[in-house]
Amino acid sequence: MADLSAFPVTTRWPAQNSDIIQLYSLPTPNGVKVSIALEELGLPYEPHLISFSTNDQKSPEFVSLNPNGRIPAIIDPNGPDGKPIGIFESGAILLYLAEKTGHLIPADAVGRSQTIQWLFFQMGGIGPMFGQFGHFHKFAADKVTNNSYPVERYRDESKRLLSVLEGRLQGRKWIMGDLYTIADIATFPWVRGADVFYGGRELLEYAKFPAVMDWLERCIARPASEKGLNIPARPA
Repeated sequence: MADLSAFPVTTRWPAQNSDIIQLYSLPTPNGVKVSIALEELGLPYEPHLISFSTNDQKSPEFVSLNPNGRIPAIIDPNGPDGKPIGIFESGAILLYLAEKTGHLIPADAVGRSQTIQWLFFQMGGIGPMFGQFGHFHKFAADKVTNNSYPVERYRDESKRLLSVLEGRLQGRKWIMGDLYTIADIATFPWVRGADVFYGGRELLEYAKFPAVMDWLERCIARPASEKGLNIPARPA
Protein backbone atom coordinates (compact mmCIF):
# COMPACT_ATOMS: atom_id res chain seq x y z
CA MET A 1 0.00 0.00 0.00
CA ALA A 2 1.20 3.52 -0.81
CA ASP A 3 2.34 5.66 2.10
CA LEU A 4 0.20 8.81 2.20
CA SER A 5 1.24 9.84 5.72
CA ALA A 6 2.95 12.96 4.36
CA PHE A 7 -0.52 14.35 3.56
CA PRO A 8 -2.30 15.55 6.74
CA VAL A 9 -5.63 15.53 4.87
CA THR A 10 -5.60 11.73 5.15
CA THR A 11 -5.79 11.93 8.95
CA ARG A 12 -9.26 13.45 8.73
CA TRP A 13 -10.34 11.59 5.59
CA PRO A 14 -8.44 8.26 5.79
CA ALA A 15 -7.87 6.32 2.59
CA GLN A 16 -9.49 2.91 2.48
CA ASN A 17 -7.22 2.03 -0.45
CA SER A 18 -4.12 4.19 -0.52
CA ASP A 19 -3.03 2.74 -3.87
CA ILE A 20 -5.72 4.61 -5.83
CA ILE A 21 -6.41 8.30 -6.43
CA GLN A 22 -7.95 10.10 -3.48
CA LEU A 23 -10.54 12.71 -4.48
CA TYR A 24 -11.60 15.44 -2.06
CA SER A 25 -14.62 17.18 -3.48
CA LEU A 26 -18.32 18.05 -3.50
CA PRO A 27 -20.77 17.81 -6.44
CA THR A 28 -20.54 21.48 -7.47
CA PRO A 29 -19.76 22.72 -11.01
CA ASN A 30 -16.06 22.75 -10.14
CA GLY A 31 -16.09 19.59 -8.08
CA VAL A 32 -17.74 17.28 -10.60
CA LYS A 33 -15.20 18.10 -13.30
CA VAL A 34 -12.74 15.72 -11.69
CA SER A 35 -15.16 12.91 -10.84
CA ILE A 36 -16.46 13.01 -14.43
CA ALA A 37 -12.91 12.92 -15.83
CA LEU A 38 -11.97 10.02 -13.59
CA GLU A 39 -15.06 8.13 -14.73
CA GLU A 40 -14.29 8.87 -18.38
CA LEU A 41 -10.72 7.66 -17.94
CA GLY A 42 -11.67 4.56 -15.97
CA LEU A 43 -9.15 5.38 -13.27
CA PRO A 44 -9.88 3.87 -9.85
CA TYR A 45 -10.42 6.49 -7.19
CA GLU A 46 -11.81 7.00 -3.74
CA PRO A 47 -14.07 10.03 -3.18
CA HIS A 48 -14.20 11.95 0.08
CA LEU A 49 -17.00 14.45 0.68
CA ILE A 50 -15.81 17.93 1.64
CA SER A 51 -18.86 19.56 3.19
CA PHE A 52 -19.33 23.31 2.88
CA SER A 53 -21.94 23.23 5.62
CA THR A 54 -19.24 22.40 8.16
CA ASN A 55 -16.51 24.40 6.39
CA ASP A 56 -14.45 21.28 5.71
CA GLN A 57 -12.68 23.16 2.93
CA LYS A 58 -11.28 25.60 5.49
CA SER A 59 -10.03 22.93 7.88
CA PRO A 60 -6.27 22.73 8.52
CA GLU A 61 -6.21 19.22 7.09
CA PHE A 62 -7.78 20.22 3.79
CA VAL A 63 -5.83 23.48 3.54
CA SER A 64 -2.65 21.44 3.88
CA LEU A 65 -3.55 19.95 0.48
CA ASN A 66 -5.04 23.09 -1.07
CA PRO A 67 -3.80 26.32 0.54
CA ASN A 68 -6.62 28.17 -1.24
CA GLY A 69 -9.27 26.24 0.66
CA ARG A 70 -11.36 25.29 -2.37
CA ILE A 71 -12.52 21.99 -3.83
CA PRO A 72 -11.60 19.82 -5.62
CA ALA A 73 -8.19 18.41 -4.81
CA ILE A 74 -6.61 15.01 -5.31
CA ILE A 75 -3.76 12.85 -4.16
CA ASP A 76 -2.34 10.52 -6.79
CA PRO A 77 -0.28 7.81 -5.06
CA ASN A 78 1.40 7.10 -8.38
CA GLY A 79 2.81 10.48 -9.34
CA PRO A 80 5.19 11.31 -12.18
CA ASP A 81 8.24 10.19 -10.19
CA GLY A 82 6.48 7.16 -8.76
CA LYS A 83 5.77 9.00 -5.52
CA PRO A 84 2.46 10.44 -4.25
CA ILE A 85 1.57 13.90 -5.48
CA GLY A 86 -1.13 16.30 -4.32
CA ILE A 87 -2.85 18.57 -6.85
CA PHE A 88 -5.39 21.36 -6.45
CA GLU A 89 -7.27 23.63 -8.91
CA SER A 90 -9.77 21.76 -11.06
CA GLY A 91 -8.20 22.83 -14.37
CA ALA A 92 -4.76 21.72 -13.24
CA ILE A 93 -6.17 18.36 -12.12
CA LEU A 94 -7.91 17.84 -15.46
CA LEU A 95 -4.73 18.62 -17.37
CA TYR A 96 -2.70 16.36 -15.10
CA LEU A 97 -5.08 13.43 -15.57
CA ALA A 98 -5.23 13.94 -19.34
CA GLU A 99 -1.45 14.01 -19.63
CA LYS A 100 -1.04 11.10 -17.22
CA THR A 101 -3.27 8.86 -19.34
CA GLY A 102 -2.88 10.33 -22.84
CA HIS A 103 -6.66 10.63 -23.14
CA LEU A 104 -9.19 13.50 -23.21
CA ILE A 105 -6.63 15.71 -24.95
CA PRO A 106 -5.31 15.65 -28.54
CA ALA A 107 -1.93 14.06 -29.12
CA ASP A 108 -0.76 16.73 -31.59
CA ALA A 109 0.77 19.95 -30.30
CA VAL A 110 -1.72 22.29 -32.01
CA GLY A 111 -4.75 20.38 -30.76
CA ARG A 112 -3.28 20.18 -27.27
CA SER A 113 -2.67 23.92 -27.24
CA GLN A 114 -6.20 24.69 -28.41
CA THR A 115 -7.69 22.40 -25.79
CA ILE A 116 -5.72 24.14 -23.06
CA GLN A 117 -6.88 27.52 -24.39
CA TRP A 118 -10.52 26.46 -24.07
CA LEU A 119 -9.80 25.00 -20.65
CA PHE A 120 -8.44 28.38 -19.58
CA PHE A 121 -11.47 30.05 -21.17
CA GLN A 122 -13.61 28.18 -18.69
CA MET A 123 -11.29 28.69 -15.73
CA GLY A 124 -10.80 32.40 -16.31
CA GLY A 125 -14.18 33.30 -17.79
CA ILE A 126 -17.17 31.01 -17.55
CA GLY A 127 -16.46 29.77 -14.03
CA PRO A 128 -15.90 33.13 -12.32
CA MET A 129 -18.57 35.03 -14.27
CA PHE A 130 -21.26 32.36 -13.93
CA GLY A 131 -20.39 32.03 -10.27
CA GLN A 132 -20.78 35.75 -9.64
CA PHE A 133 -24.02 35.77 -11.60
CA GLY A 134 -25.38 32.96 -9.45
CA HIS A 135 -24.24 34.66 -6.25
CA PHE A 136 -26.05 37.92 -6.93
CA HIS A 137 -29.03 36.42 -8.74
CA LYS A 138 -29.85 33.76 -6.17
CA PHE A 139 -27.77 33.76 -3.02
CA ALA A 140 -27.40 37.50 -2.41
CA ALA A 141 -30.57 38.73 -4.11
CA ASP A 142 -31.76 40.32 -0.87
CA LYS A 143 -28.62 42.45 -0.74
CA VAL A 144 -29.04 44.01 -4.18
CA THR A 145 -32.77 44.78 -4.22
CA ASN A 146 -32.04 48.47 -4.73
CA ASN A 147 -29.14 48.01 -7.09
CA SER A 148 -29.61 45.89 -10.20
CA TYR A 149 -26.09 46.53 -11.49
CA PRO A 150 -24.35 43.42 -10.06
CA VAL A 151 -26.89 41.01 -11.55
CA GLU A 152 -26.94 42.87 -14.87
CA ARG A 153 -23.15 43.02 -15.02
CA TYR A 154 -22.60 39.31 -14.55
CA ARG A 155 -25.69 38.33 -16.52
CA ASP A 156 -24.46 40.23 -19.55
CA GLU A 157 -20.93 38.92 -19.29
CA SER A 158 -22.21 35.36 -18.87
CA LYS A 159 -24.35 35.77 -21.99
CA ARG A 160 -21.35 37.12 -23.87
CA LEU A 161 -19.32 34.07 -22.88
CA LEU A 162 -22.17 31.81 -23.99
CA SER A 163 -22.12 33.54 -27.36
CA VAL A 164 -18.39 32.80 -27.67
CA LEU A 165 -19.07 29.14 -26.87
CA GLU A 166 -22.00 29.13 -29.31
CA GLY A 167 -19.68 30.28 -32.08
CA ARG A 168 -17.11 27.65 -31.25
CA LEU A 169 -19.70 24.85 -31.29
CA GLN A 170 -21.18 25.75 -34.65
CA GLY A 171 -20.72 22.63 -36.78
CA ARG A 172 -18.85 20.82 -34.00
CA LYS A 173 -19.95 17.93 -31.82
CA TRP A 174 -17.52 18.85 -29.05
CA ILE A 175 -15.40 21.91 -28.35
CA MET A 176 -12.50 20.24 -30.15
CA GLY A 177 -14.62 18.81 -32.94
CA ASP A 178 -14.90 15.03 -32.94
CA LEU A 179 -12.82 14.54 -29.79
CA TYR A 180 -14.38 14.89 -26.35
CA THR A 181 -11.80 16.55 -24.12
CA ILE A 182 -11.10 18.12 -20.77
CA ALA A 183 -12.34 21.40 -22.28
CA ASP A 184 -15.85 19.95 -22.50
CA ILE A 185 -15.61 18.41 -19.04
CA ALA A 186 -14.48 21.72 -17.54
CA THR A 187 -17.19 23.77 -19.20
CA PHE A 188 -20.46 21.89 -19.32
CA PRO A 189 -20.98 21.56 -15.53
CA TRP A 190 -21.01 25.36 -15.31
CA VAL A 191 -23.51 25.77 -18.14
CA ARG A 192 -25.66 23.11 -16.49
CA GLY A 193 -25.09 24.60 -13.05
CA ALA A 194 -26.24 28.08 -14.00
CA ASP A 195 -29.64 26.50 -14.63
CA VAL A 196 -29.77 23.72 -12.01
CA PHE A 197 -28.20 25.61 -9.09
CA TYR A 198 -28.92 29.24 -9.93
CA GLY A 199 -32.19 29.08 -11.85
CA GLY A 200 -30.68 31.28 -14.52
CA ARG A 201 -31.90 29.62 -17.73
CA GLU A 202 -34.43 32.34 -18.60
CA LEU A 203 -32.34 35.30 -17.48
CA LEU A 204 -29.33 34.04 -19.43
CA GLU A 205 -31.58 33.34 -22.43
CA TYR A 206 -30.36 29.81 -23.03
CA ALA A 207 -32.80 29.40 -25.91
CA LYS A 208 -30.67 31.83 -27.93
CA PHE A 209 -27.74 29.40 -27.86
CA PRO A 210 -28.99 26.24 -29.63
CA ALA A 211 -25.55 24.82 -30.39
CA VAL A 212 -24.60 25.15 -26.72
CA MET A 213 -27.85 23.52 -25.62
CA ASP A 214 -27.40 20.56 -27.98
CA TRP A 215 -23.80 20.15 -26.84
CA LEU A 216 -24.88 20.34 -23.19
CA GLU A 217 -27.37 17.52 -23.70
CA ARG A 218 -24.69 15.38 -25.33
CA CYS A 219 -22.30 16.03 -22.45
CA ILE A 220 -24.86 15.23 -19.76
CA ALA A 221 -25.97 12.04 -21.53
CA ARG A 222 -22.52 10.46 -21.40
CA PRO A 223 -22.47 7.57 -18.86
CA ALA A 224 -19.45 9.04 -17.09
CA SER A 225 -21.31 12.34 -16.66
CA GLU A 226 -24.44 10.68 -15.33
CA LYS A 227 -22.35 9.02 -12.64
CA GLY A 228 -19.75 11.70 -11.99
CA LEU A 229 -22.30 14.49 -11.52
CA ASN A 230 -23.29 12.87 -8.21
CA ILE A 231 -19.86 12.07 -6.80
CA PRO A 232 -19.10 12.39 -3.96
CA ALA A 233 -22.65 11.59 -2.89
CA ARG A 234 -24.23 14.21 -0.70
CA PRO A 235 -25.59 13.05 2.68
CA ALA A 236 -29.15 11.75 2.46
